[in-house]
Amino acid sequence: MPQPSFPYGAAVCEVEVDPETGVVDVVRYTTVDDCGRAVNPMILHGQTHGGIAQGVGQALWESCAYDAETGQLLSSTMMDYAMPRADMLPAFTTEISEVPSTSHPLGLRGGGEGGTTPALGAVVNAIVDALAELGVEHIEMPATSERVWQAIRDARRSRER
Repeated sequence: MPQPSFPYGAAVCEVEVDPETGVVDVVRYTTVDDCGRAVNPMILHGQTHGGIAQGVGQALWESCAYDAETGQLLSSTMMDYAMPRADMLPAFTTEISEVPSTSHPLGLRGGGEGGTTPALGAVVNAIVDALAELGVEHIEMPATSERVWQAIRDARRSRER
C-alpha cells in the first residue's frame, strides 16, 4: 500500500514481588489492540496471547549468555535458555479495537504482534512501580529474581545511609 497504516493499543500489567527472594509473579495482564478490521478475531486473540508470552519472557527470563573467555554461547539449547511456560503466566485479558484503516481498501492493519512490544515496558514498569516505595527507579532486562533482589537490597542499603 502506498500509505502506511499504524495500529495502536494499550497494555497494563500487575505483578507481585517477593521482597525476600526477588521472584516476580505476573498476576494480571490486560491489553487492547487496534487491528483495523479483524478478519478472524479468534486467531488474532491467539496471536496476541503468544506475543504477550514472548514479551513477558523477554522482560523476565530470556537471556543469551556467553563464555567470557571463548565467546561460546552458553544458552544455546532449550535446557539452558529460560522460556516462559504456561504455568508461569496468568490468563490474559485481550480486547480488539476495530477502527478501520483509511489507507487500506479492506480497512486492515497489522495484528497480533501488538502483544509483544508493549509487554516489555508494561512488565518492567510494573516491577519498578511495585518497588517504588523502596526507591527503585530502574531494572535491567531480563528482570530476573536475582536482579530484582539485588535492586531491593541496594535500595535498602542506600536508605540506611
